[in-house]
Amino acid sequence: MIAPPVALDSALLFAPERIVWPANWAGHIPFAALLIARHKPRVLVELGTHNGFSYSAFCQAVQENSLNTYCHAVDTWEGDEHSGYYGEHIYQDIKRWHDARFAAFSTLHRTTFDEAATAFAPASIDLLHIDGLHTYEAVRHDFYTWLPKLSSRAVVLFHDTEIRQADFGVWQFWKEISVDYPHFSFTHCNGLGVLLVGDHPPAEVKALCKAFSLHGQHLQQLFARLGGNVEWQARSRELKRQLDQQREHDEREKKVLRQQLDHACMNIQKLLNSRSWRITRPLRALGRWVP
Repeated sequence: MIAPPVALDSALLFAPERIVWPANWAGHIPFAALLIARHKPRVLVELGTHNGFSYSAFCQAVQENSLNTYCHAVDTWEGDEHSGYYGEHIYQDIKRWHDARFAAFSTLHRTTFDEAATAFAPASIDLLHIDGLHTYEAVRHDFYTWLPKLSSRAVVLFHDTEIRQADFGVWQFWKEISVDYPHFSFTHCNGLGVLLVGDHPPAEVKALCKAFSLHGQHLQQLFARLGGNVEWQARSRELKRQLDQQREHDEREKKVLRQQLDHACMNIQKLLNSRSWRITRPLRALGRWVP
């Protein structure tokens, strides 16, 4: 493999603390760590956080690199027709994790993307991750709604650029918008598009983009392999959780059956000890001799 002109130590060494299921973003975690370390964004915004897999990785990378980055996660935490609709426990779970680790430099905004956009000043966001509803109309709307908020250093990430089923349209918008800006993309883990929107991106981000233009195939393979390790961890934990859940279910069933058996034995014993059972003993004995 030809060595790319950008050091990859952050991606190689990064170990995400939060690994959850579903793990649709797991394969891009190493690149996320590398991008944070190289880009050093002043303000990061994620549109569509769900269980917080990607957002937790961004925040962890900010911490580990001791950056002065402020992070914002925007989501209603209700779900949509693509991610599915889910209960309050999803939000409460990520909130507990987030508040214990990242509250000093991060905020969870429980609102719509459009409402949240009004709270950000023009040209203030260096890194924007768009991962909300994945129709063409929705992703296009999100991009152009937030475009005025992007700085001259801005990079935009689009997840699911490789899904071409049902009404998923990120791939279509990516094909359309990537013509206008420097960019590179990944094909593994549903795809991830990286768009250099700002007129003056950091030198290390420009170098990363150049590396992909020169060694794209090798870097694709490297990050797919690195991301595959995180995906494997996520799958392993989910399988273990399912097995533990099945064991707990089996144990509960066994306990219920034991209780039912104990209850039946107790009732039988009560019957055997009852006065009516003793009185009718001669009749039962006679019944054994009379056809």
